[in-house]
Amino acid sequence: MSFKTSARFARRELRGGLSGFRIFLACLALGVAAIAGVGSVRSAIQAGLQDQGAVLLGGDAQAEFTYRFANDEERAYLDDISTKMSEITDFRSMATVTRNGETERGLTQVKSVDAAYPLLGSVALNPAISLDEALAERGAVMAPVLADRLALSPGDTFRLGEADFTLRAILVTEPDDAGDGFGLGPRTLVRTDDLDGSGLLAPGSLFETEYRLLLPEGTDLDLARQDAEAKYESSGLRWRDSRRGAPGIARFVDRLGSFLVLVGLSGLAVGGIGVSAAVRAYLANKTSVIATLRTLGATRQTIFMTYFLQIGVLSVLGIVMGLILGAGIPLLLSPIIATALPIPTIFTLYPAPLIEAALYGTLTALLFTLWPLARAEEVRAATLFRDALSGAKVLPGPRYIVATVILVIGLVGTAAVFSGNARLTFATAGGILGALILLAGAAWLIQRAARRATRITRGRPALRWAVSSIGGPRESASAVVLSLGLGLAVLAAIGQIDGNFRQAIQRELPERAPSYFFVDIQKDQIDGFRDRVENDPAVSRVDSAPMMRGIVTRINDRSAQEVAGGHWVVRGDRGITYAAQPDSRTTVTAGEWWPKDYTGPPQVSFAAEEAEEIGLSLGDTITINILGRDITATITSFREVDFSTAGIGFVMTLNPAAVSAAPHTFISTVYAEPQAEAQILRDLADAYPNITAIRVRDAIDRVSELVDGIATAVRWGAAATLVTGFLVLIGAAAAGETARTYESAVLKTLGASRSKILQSFALRSALLGASAGLVALGAGILGGWAIMTFVMDTTFSVVWPNAIGVVTGGVLATLIANLMFAWRPLAVRPAQVLRASE
Repeated sequence: MSFKTSARFARRELRGGLSGFRIFLACLALGVAAIAGVGSVRSAIQAGLQDQGAVLLGGDAQAEFTYRFANDEERAYLDDISTKMSEITDFRSMATVTRNGETERGLTQVKSVDAAYPLLGSVALNPAISLDEALAERGAVMAPVLADRLALSPGDTFRLGEADFTLRAILVTEPDDAGDGFGLGPRTLVRTDDLDGSGLLAPGSLFETEYRLLLPEGTDLDLARQDAEAKYESSGLRWRDSRRGAPGIARFVDRLGSFLVLVGLSGLAVGGIGVSAAVRAYLANKTSVIATLRTLGATRQTIFMTYFLQIGVLSVLGIVMGLILGAGIPLLLSPIIATALPIPTIFTLYPAPLIEAALYGTLTALLFTLWPLARAEEVRAATLFRDALSGAKVLPGPRYIVATVILVIGLVGTAAVFSGNARLTFATAGGILGALILLAGAAWLIQRAARRATRITRGRPALRWAVSSIGGPRESASAVVLSLGLGLAVLAAIGQIDGNFRQAIQRELPERAPSYFFVDIQKDQIDGFRDRVENDPAVSRVDSAPMMRGIVTRINDRSAQEVAGGHWVVRGDRGITYAAQPDSRTTVTAGEWWPKDYTGPPQVSFAAEEAEEIGLSLGDTITINILGRDITATITSFREVDFSTAGIGFVMTLNPAAVSAAPHTFISTVYAEPQAEAQILRDLADAYPNITAIRVRDAIDRVSELVDGIATAVRWGAAATLVTGFLVLIGAAAAGETARTYESAVLKTLGASRSKILQSFALRSALLGASAGLVALGAGILGGWAIMTFVMDTTFSVVWPNAIGVVTGGVLATLIANLMFAWRPLAVRPAQVLRASE
């Protein structure tokens, strides 16, 4: 009977329309829409990657080798299991152009192909000729950015290593570009056979060989993978299939999408504050109705259920609105999004992200409406006519506190499951909770300070009225500081991290990073190379090391993937070196280095931090596959390796006797004065055309481009949080319009002018906005400092332009929101208001 009665009451009250709930609906809908939109775009990309996986990979499956081509047995096996096969090599080199005695050079990512390439899709060229025609007779095609940099046009000649090529066309698109992963240089396409005599594919040179396969229809990809790895995993073969044609992109999209959803949750938390404020304001206006129901015998449960059902119906409406926006906007903008993304997408309705967003919205609505409803239930009928909601207990009954804790755990747990990154989720949840506690404490302190400040504002009526209002019991300081402050805190943290990251690059690059990173230095070239750079007075430091690449296949005779859990060290091939003795800059943290003339069983020194992450100990064994040969070495020492300097750093260093006989090359870093860099590059390139020079500043710029894209995406997520916070501000301003109307009437009666009253309203808004901005800035700086110090392990300094922008934004947002609802209170006649309130 109680539920039926509550449902009937709720239905009748809902007939009154959505008055007072527009902000409630907007906050909930916007938060759900942001999460649903991010999830829908992520699902569209994932579907595109899956649907076009074979095209992105370049075949149904791919077998990959490092530093070598497949031997006759491996090639015969791959040819036997496939209906068609294409062999591709991928490596970096310098494209060189000489004209009028001047030489220009540009780093390029070379892909050499056979006549079967591409197995799937097509290469688009300008002019529109076939790839066979473009690559005939030492022809080549080149990415437009590199052709522009070298001032090359079709018909011009350039050099790779010691071989000359003719540019026949500009590369517009290649079907498997996304599957090739991150490259430091623009693409150049040539025939593999034309590289004979170039010196670029010499034994030990850095190159990868990929065998793209078309498999018979109906082939079980799992069985094909298991069979290939069982036969040839010990020879260094790595297998991929079309189900993950572009694994790097898939991981990036997954992680960025999960992070943006977590940023969206902060927006939903801000929206929750607006939801809670709207419910409190609605129940305050329903005091007489609740009092009447209680005096007529309605139980606490009936009252609670009546308004719980109303809020529930409106929450469902807000969530549905958010889902429609979150699913509809990506569909509407799909042509623009698809054009902007360099990867395939399939836009349609995806249930999974909508279910995720709906679940977040439901938990948020429950979490933020439970306490206002519970407080109304706790108030006795006799006090309801005396502003019961203001006089109710701060904390609700124990069962509601328990329910709140369960909802928080459910919300965080759901986010952890959906994001796939529990650590990041808990850190985000802790950050949001910490920021809310900090902002709530700040709001309380602001009100206390405002009450005390009234004593020192005598003689300044506008300021005194503003300060008195902020310190009053009905002022919305909490809503302003919490809603606006959380959004600004997220934006401030992002701005501080972004600014400090860029400052770190600019600050540390000249001091710590080398000018050039040289690779593919042959054994017979290393002495001449060193002689050129070490005797140059403009060169301050030269580091060189032998280098080969290998794959960690086993740890303690168990699968490395199983032991390391997908750690980056065991994903793909890693750089390996050897050294008889550690150099002066090497710090051994545990164990002992082998003797200088050691020739016993292989030993390895492992990077200390990575070893701790994997769980390695002294005495453990590591099996590394180098050029098809397994070498099992015992870990005898750990050492510090700093990868942040852009210098030479190896996870694994072996004793020379273990690997020095294997084909390998040398790498070197050269630290030189900027004005000498160009001459060094010219001299070395002229003497050793096969050597590839990577300018470290260019490489960092390439990484910075990716950081820009990530930062932009995160800023958009933070912007959604700010928009939600602004809606909460509007709601708070609208809810306080009645109080300001009464205040304006009283002040006018006492002789205050409209301009003075407006000035007091503006000062109130500016003070609250500045307070919210300053507190948010403090939280953002704290968050930025923690990320830069403990995650990025670098120094931190406040980026003041961003800091000033955050505070200014807080002031402007509060001013705009409150002044939108200031004109009606200013226009009313005092007599009307005061008579109505008698």
